[in-house]
Amino acid sequence: MTKRGAMALLVLAAALAVVRVIPRFIAFAARPDTSQPRATPPFIDYRDEKPGAVHKITLQDLPEPYTTKSSGNFPDLVRRPENAWPKAPEGFKVELYATGLDNPRLIRTATNGDVFVAESSSGKIRVFRGMRSDGKADQTEVFASHLEQPYGIAFYPPNGRPQWLYVGETNAIVRFPYEPGDMQATAPLEHLADVPGGGNHWTRDIAFSPDGKKMYVGVGSGSNVGDPDTHRSERGRGVILEFNPNGSGMRVYASGIRNAGGGLAMNPKTQELWCSVNERDALGDNLVPDYITHVQDGGFYGWPWWYMGGHQDPRHKGKHPELKDKVITPDVLLQPHSASLEMAFYQGPQFPPEYQGDIFASEHGSWNKAVRVGYEVIRIPLHQTGQPSGEYQDFLTGFVTDNGEVWGRPVGVTVARDGSLLVTDDGSGSIWRVSYAGNSR
Repeated sequence: MTKRGAMALLVLAAALAVVRVIPRFIAFAARPDTSQPRATPPFIDYRDEKPGAVHKITLQDLPEPYTTKSSGNFPDLVRRPENAWPKAPEGFKVELYATGLDNPRLIRTATNGDVFVAESSSGKIRVFRGMRSDGKADQTEVFASHLEQPYGIAFYPPNGRPQWLYVGETNAIVRFPYEPGDMQATAPLEHLADVPGGGNHWTRDIAFSPDGKKMYVGVGSGSNVGDPDTHRSERGRGVILEFNPNGSGMRVYASGIRNAGGGLAMNPKTQELWCSVNERDALGDNLVPDYITHVQDGGFYGWPWWYMGGHQDPRHKGKHPELKDKVITPDVLLQPHSASLEMAFYQGPQFPPEYQGDIFASEHGSWNKAVRVGYEVIRIPLHQTGQPSGEYQDFLTGFVTDNGEVWGRPVGVTVARDGSLLVTDDGSGSIWRVSYAGNSR
């Protein structure tokens, strides 16, 4: 059997395994029933998403588990219709920066303005430079290849002139020697540390403390609500790990975080670590909210036994009562099942002043909701204080057609050197550029 054939069988086997463990109370649908009534605010679906619309979910808004059935409503991707284009707030312009990419995921901007993108399926890190008159990238090269599902990208040291480019593979943290301007790796990778791999939630994002003394790695769970007490495969997962930059000194920095492997970032104003989290599924359309939050050293965020400040997951009834009062409520609750991924703090010279310091985050989109939600980029205002007040805004929408077909799925977001926002879209294999065209002064 060829290598490609063997890989196809592995993918099929994994898909069948997922189907076997999906509860029987999940109703499957080929596409959302758009005739369904609108959700009751603060809960929404894609029909309610509009650039500038403000949403806020609180603990008091959470329904009881199983208030609604869970839906196996996986997106069936279609080619982008000719009249479809991402929508941004008034005054902003959306352009296609790059296309024809292979599963573009996390994206990061280097100090010299080069843009690095993980093409995870093909095991590559690609770099883009400059911009032509038509808005497309001027140059592109493959920085490194033959990696194991690369996702996280980080430059070290985090302040000043970087000397290393770190990559989060699904089962390891590696690094390459790096000088600003390098478009291809100049030496083989150096293996620093192993991390738990396999199963679901394979992404491993990386962030460094502002002083460069510590490295943080998000390691998502391998399942929906597998109990680490009884599921050996979940041990060491659902956490954020801390390392020394050379890969030594591993410890658990925070736990009970189902999947923060899609997005870690340092708040430049408060110097705190923040994360973007995919919460659990199969408790109904409006449970459990995804979230974005600052992360407390030693903090426990509930997974898998509890959620959102001490609500017990009924699938683990009676387990670990001693943890109830330790569950931290996240800063910003997002629409359940949105699949929140990469996040970035805006520090560019282009957007209006009120955007300075705010968070932009990609919502990859739901599979476990009757009518789709997510498939957008959101903005979380931090009010020039570095602190949120719980609300968020739709910023970049339009990746779902009026009849519920999905053509784009945002994954990564970064601030380009000129202050525009770059967004990867693994649904259409593209990178979108959002610039401010209005009067910002």
